[in-house]
Amino acid sequence: MKKSENIGSKLAPIIFVVLLLIIWQVVVTAGGIEKYIMPAPTDVIKVLVTEFKTMIPHILATLYEGMVGFLIAIVLSIILAIIMDRFSLIKKALYPVLVISQTIPTVALAPLFIIWFGFGALPKIIVVVIVCFFPIVISIVDGLEGVDKDLINHFKLMGASKLKIFLHLKLPYGMINFFSGMRIAATYSIMGAVIGEWLGGDKGLGVYMTRARSAYALDKMFAAIVIIVVISMAIFLLVSIMEKVFTPWNNERINNKQG
Repeated sequence: MKKSENIGSKLAPIIFVVLLLIIWQVVVTAGGIEKYIMPAPTDVIKVLVTEFKTMIPHILATLYEGMVGFLIAIVLSIILAIIMDRFSLIKKALYPVLVISQTIPTVALAPLFIIWFGFGALPKIIVVVIVCFFPIVISIVDGLEGVDKDLINHFKLMGASKLKIFLHLKLPYGMINFFSGMRIAATYSIMGAVIGEWLGGDKGLGVYMTRARSAYALDKMFAAIVIIVVISMAIFLLVSIMEKVFTPWNNERINNKQG
């Protein structure tokens, strides 16, 4: 029974997406809508086949910016989260600032970075770092803070040092939240790179989309969007796999709940 439910839950979104594509195709074809207004799914597929070689340099540029920014955001988030957990005063001072920083539109910051750092990869990487940094660091901080106080006191009674408490208790708890934040940030990484590319540059999917929009080639824009979605989902799945590998205790807890 459970197996059939799992299969059904996996098939449901696939069937839904297929139905949407069929409806989209029928509406565009039957309605005689021009491609420069709304391309059909078959037009997008044709572009993906015929233009893929042309898009490869743009894909690689966006992937590079997204992954480098994502990795930098992870490292900075871990360092800052540990500092904030260790020193409560720093946490009280920085936590509100981090929250407020998320109210600033990324689109408003990207032009400033291009003015300051040029049209190369650096301003795009900075945008990705800013976009990915917040969900990761907040997830880790909340995970470290959410450790059961009774368990911490138990460790202290056993004579454990602060380092041992962190490594053997807080870190395993924080790792669960860490990967939750990483999954969210993974979906933002490529988007952040594309936002930076919209405002300037010579390579990247954002640049490709800007040129396609100027030429009213919406089929190429949709093709770029499909690639962005595929890359983002691939990074998301990679993070999910890493979570299962590095947090086996969490997998056992989930399985026990399901059982």
